[in-house]
Amino acid sequence: MINTKVIIAILVVQVLCTIFFVFQILSSIFGLGPYSWQLYEFIEIGAAVGLITGVILGSLVLRRTMARNALVEDQLRLASGAFMEVLEERFMAWELTPAERDVALFAIKGMTTQEIAGLRGVSDGTIKAQTNAIYRKAGVTGRPQLLSLFIDELLAAS
Repeated sequence: MINTKVIIAILVVQVLCTIFFVFQILSSIFGLGPYSWQLYEFIEIGAAVGLITGVILGSLVLRRTMARNALVEDQLRLASGAFMEVLEERFMAWELTPAERDVALFAIKGMTTQEIAGLRGVSDGTIKAQTNAIYRKAGVTGRPQLLSLFIDELLAAS
């Protein structure tokens, strides 16, 4: 992998090359200083090589960054699938009813009692009773503890 210091060095070279080309344009506009053509050509070739090197290395860094991004997205997708597997395992171990499973999933997603009741077409009291049954079966006292059970398990697995 390309070192950060190398990237910074290439960036500095590109900035210097840009300054050179801008200075060249301003020199021709304002007629500044006589320079020997050999020195002028040498600096111009160096600036062009610096810019080309920067483009090549920038492309390499971009390609590696995109590959790393794809890898991280795959890992996130796997972790998401693992989370759902852990949820299903726990729901089965706690012997939740299908209704309690739905309510538990909505609660873990952060929905309020009223939102869950609206989605399920039942009263708030029914959802409160179901969440209490879920908490009792899971051995927790509330939603934060319920969620922390899953987070702790995923962190321990990684």
